[in-house]
Amino acid sequence: MSTLSLTRIYRSDAGEIAVRSWCERALGGARDLRSPGAVTAAGRATRVHVLPGGPGTPVLLLSGALLGSANLVATARVLRADRTVLLADLPGHPGTSDSRRPLLGRADAYGAWLDALLPQVTTEPVILLGHSTGAAAALAAMPSPLVAGLVLVGPAGLAAPVMDGERLRATFSWRLSPGERTSSRLLGLLSGPVAAGGATHPLTEWATLVGRHCRPSPVPGILRGEDFRDWSGTPVTVATGAHDRVFTPSLLRGAVRRLLGTDVRTIASAGHLALHEAPARVRDLLREVA
Repeated sequence: MSTLSLTRIYRSDAGEIAVRSWCERALGGARDLRSPGAVTAAGRATRVHVLPGGPGTPVLLLSGALLGSANLVATARVLRADRTVLLADLPGHPGTSDSRRPLLGRADAYGAWLDALLPQVTTEPVILLGHSTGAAAALAAMPSPLVAGLVLVGPAGLAAPVMDGERLRATFSWRLSPGERTSSRLLGLLSGPVAAGGATHPLTEWATLVGRHCRPSPVPGILRGEDFRDWSGTPVTVATGAHDRVFTPSLLRGAVRRLLGTDVRTIASAGHLALHEAPARVRDLLREVA
């Protein structure tokens, strides 16, 4: 990963401090969450946060698309009833890890990063729970005895995102003028109808912060043949929100059957942020793996 051209996600040093401070406050308020010092994976400083849990196979949560460790603590608390939860912020995404990301969001670079990270954070097999870019990272990583299974939610890397005009316009407005109104509009389109139709979206403050201080993070494109690993010997579950406007169930279905030999599970009432919206359903998907 270190040999690739890199770009810094934050627009300024002050912006980086603002985002990291928000994350540290959110994580610091989470009782029982352990946040050891950063480890270096593929030359990138990476923070992994640990929430001890039940006796099941641990899960390593790899987030993407406006989600990170700091706003997924509530999800982790649902999952911990069964298993220990490790949360890793991808380098080059807003959060607590290295601020540099590969140009064009190269999935192979994230795969190499994950290959280097895994043996540093676990000595026993874990389930990789990947969302959006985090799912592409999981798919591009090498199968390993440390990977007990994959659960991919709204995964990037299998198909090109839907060119949804309404969502693209909302994204442009949010980037041009990040604030409560534009953030709420975008989050409403990324969420299912319950979250979209309620009061202020719980991620509004975070989305506004990211819009103000971070450069756009492109979603990885379709994985190249040489980057797509053979996961045929590993349990793989793929799911997406019934209202996901980025990676719709119908968009993913053909690619998932062809490349992974499985079907797409639909998470009712959720959108692209299903990992945040429907943690109990994600917990059920993990239970089916181990």
